[in-house]
Amino acid sequence: MNHDHGSTHTGHSIDFLMQFLLSAPFFIGIVLYISAIIVSTRRGRPWGSYRTALWVVGSLLCLITLINPMITAAHENFTIHMFAHLLLGMLGPLLMVLGAPFTLLLRALSTGNARKVTAFLKKPLFHFLSNPAVPAVLNIGGLWILYTTQLYILMETMMWVHVLVHLHVFLAGYFFAATLLYIDPIPYQYSYIYRSMVLILALAGHKILSKYIYAYPPEGVPRVEAESGGMLMYYGGDAVDLIIIIILCYKWYQSKNHRKGRYPVTA
Repeated sequence: MNHDHGSTHTGHSIDFLMQFLLSAPFFIGIVLYISAIIVSTRRGRPWGSYRTALWVVGSLLCLITLINPMITAAHENFTIHMFAHLLLGMLGPLLMVLGAPFTLLLRALSTGNARKVTAFLKKPLFHFLSNPAVPAVLNIGGLWILYTTQLYILMETMMWVHVLVHLHVFLAGYFFAATLLYIDPIPYQYSYIYRSMVLILALAGHKILSKYIYAYPPEGVPRVEAESGGMLMYYGGDAVDLIIIIILCYKWYQSKNHRKGRYPVTA
């Protein structure tokens, strides 16, 4: 499409605004995380460097999908779009969950403020979100809506839809991993059997969708790109899901041995 100089300048301004809106929370998150480490250390509560690395790496993986050149390439090529989806909606959020940000927050706060945060997390909204079936439906169901309706076209043409979709993809992926693994303290907890069943059903929904995309490309997506994107979603999703399965099974194994009095559970 041809654009005059004025419209190109406006388009660049909108692109910059969109990138800023999407990326700013991750920059802020890194700064706040490091600040909490400093405060916690001063209070005599040191923080593991591996947790910090997981949070920073996870945040950076999300960031690179939201700024150029990745965001432009993802707009032009569906395979790259799917790669960005795996980083923003699966691997990045998983690494950030493993960074245990709420545990760090509680360590950095005074006892009184920590109790206020804990009480806030017990509100009905978080009780609702703590059920792993809820973020699983929001996560997988949201992807089905994105790739099988007009939403994908709207996301590619309307800035506010683009921002909301990417925000949803990240938050759904984060809460999905958080409610399965319990790295941070969660007031309302579900059994390992229930969480495993939710995970299995979510994996099935993700795999079926990837095959659907392979066979029936989203509107406006060339078949070759849809096929490669569907395969990337299938096998790339498997790789990230395998990490979740290993961690969940390991923590389940630890909990059984802890109940038998063999050794304590570690986060």
